[in-house]
Amino acid sequence: MGMMSEFKEFAMKGNVMDMAIGIIIGGAFGKIVSSFVNDVLMPPLGVLLGGVDFKDLSFTVQEAVGETPAVTLNYGNFIQTAIDFIIIAFAIFTMVKAMNSMKKKEEEAPAEPPKPSKEEELLSEIRDLLKRD
Repeated sequence: MGMMSEFKEFAMKGNVMDMAIGIIIGGAFGKIVSSFVNDVLMPPLGVLLGGVDFKDLSFTVQEAVGETPAVTLNYGNFIQTAIDFIIIAFAIFTMVKAMNSMKKKEEEAPAEPPKPSKEEELLSEIRDLLKRD
């Protein structure tokens, strides 16, 4: 079996395709959450905190000298990224929790008892006949 045919077999397995779709959707979801935090959540929060723009929050370690740019610690960006992470983690938590509760409901659903086999039916009939005698 050649390397290309092995790769094709591997790539066409269901789990690999599911994972690829999950990664693509996850990336898009991350962008949506980042936009929500940066464009919707943080501006009103900045206004409530006295007109602070979190993107501009930084601590200058070394001032700019000539053409050398200043060295800064941009903790405002870190705060926004941390909020992104918290929102994404919460969304994933609620999704996993919902999936687990749906899985529990499926497991708790009473299953029909299996039908007895022909041999069991015949044995039951014989037993019933012997009881009558």
